[in-house]
Amino acid sequence: MKNISFIYKFYYGWWKNIDKSIFFLIILLFCLGLFFSLVSTSLIASDKLNTNSYYFFFKHFFYICIGIFFIFFFSSIEKDNLFKISIVLFFICFISLILVPIAGVEVKGSKRWLDFFFLPRFQPIELLKPFIIVIIASILSSEENNNLYYKYFLSFILIIPIVFLLITQPDIGQTFLIFLTWLSLIFISGINLIFFFLFFGLMLAFLLYLIFFVEKFSYILIRLKSFFDPTSGNNYQSEKASEAIINGGFFGKGIGEGILKNRVPEAHTDYIVSVISEEFGAIIIIILMIIFLFFVYQVFKKLYFEKNDKIKLILVGSISIILFQALIHIGVNIRLFPTTGMTLPFLSYGGSSILGTAILSGIILNLTKRRINQ
Repeated sequence: MKNISFIYKFYYGWWKNIDKSIFFLIILLFCLGLFFSLVSTSLIASDKLNTNSYYFFFKHFFYICIGIFFIFFFSSIEKDNLFKISIVLFFICFISLILVPIAGVEVKGSKRWLDFFFLPRFQPIELLKPFIIVIIASILSSEENNNLYYKYFLSFILIIPIVFLLITQPDIGQTFLIFLTWLSLIFISGINLIFFFLFFGLMLAFLLYLIFFVEKFSYILIRLKSFFDPTSGNNYQSEKASEAIINGGFFGKGIGEGILKNRVPEAHTDYIVSVISEEFGAIIIIILMIIFLFFVYQVFKKLYFEKNDKIKLILVGSISIILFQALIHIGVNIRLFPTTGMTLPFLSYGGSSILGTAILSGIILNLTKRRINQ
C-alpha cells in the first residue's frame, strides 16, 4: 500500500505541475500523426509489402507508446538530473552517429541509419538533436567564463564534428537544420549582429562550395536545378506532391481516395502534408499550422516568467528546431524549397523521428512546469 501511495503522490505531483495546455497539444499532434499514418500506409502495406494492412500503423503506434514513456520520463525528473542525463545521452548518441559511416545501413545512396537487433533501423541524429540543444544552451549560459565570444567558439567546436558526420552521410537537410538551430540560439544570446551575419555569410558560402564543387553533393545541385527548372525532369516526387495538394482542393477528395501515397516512395514520411492535403483538403493543413503555431506560442509565453538563462535557451532551441523542421517540410511539399527528405515532427511516420520529438516534448514539459521553489 505504501508503494501505491507513493506512486499516486508522484503521478499526482507530476500532473499538478505540468503545463496542461502544452501537454494536450503534444498528445493531440501525436494522435493526429497516428490517425494519418493509418490512412496513408494501409494500402502500401497490403499492396507493396504483401503483409498486414495495419503493419505501419502498429509500428507507428508502438513508437508512440515508447515516445509517451520518454515524454513522462524526461518531464518528471528533476531539472538538474535532466541536464546531467542529457550530457550522458549526448555522448551515447554522438558515438552512434560516429558508427554510421562504419556500420550504417545505406538506403538510396545515403548512409544515415544504424540497424541493431534491439532497435532496427534508427537514425542517430534524430535522437541526438534534443541533447545538442541542451549542451549548446549550457555552454552559452555558463557562468564560469564571461567571454561571450569564447562561448560561441566552444559551441561552434561542439557542432563541427556533428555537421561533418552529417555531411559525409550525406544529409544536407539535417545539417542545415542543426546550423539554423545553433544560429537561433546564438542570436537569442545577444551576439553582435554584424558578427552574426558575417558568420552566416561564411557558412552559406561554404555550403555553396560543397554543392557546386564537391561531387558527393552533386545530388543537391540536381535538386536545386529541378526546383528552379520544372522541365528538367528530375522533380517527379515534388511534382506529384504539388499535384496532390491541387487535386485535394480546400476540402479534399475523401479519406482513402488519395493516390499520392501509392505513387511516391516514402510519401508517409517526406510528403505526409501532401498526402493529408489530397485526402482531407488544404483546410486541414491550415488547422495543423495553427496548432503548431499555438504550441510555439504556449511555450514562448512561459519564457516571459522564466529567469534562468539556460532554461530560456533550451526552450527557445527546442521549439525552434520543431518549428524550423515543420516549416521546411511544409515548404518542400508546396514547392517553396527543394526536396530535403525532412520529416514533419509529431505527424510523419518514422521511429527515430517520433522518439526524438518525444524527447524534445518531455524536455519542454519539464522546463515549463510549475516548480514549488519558484
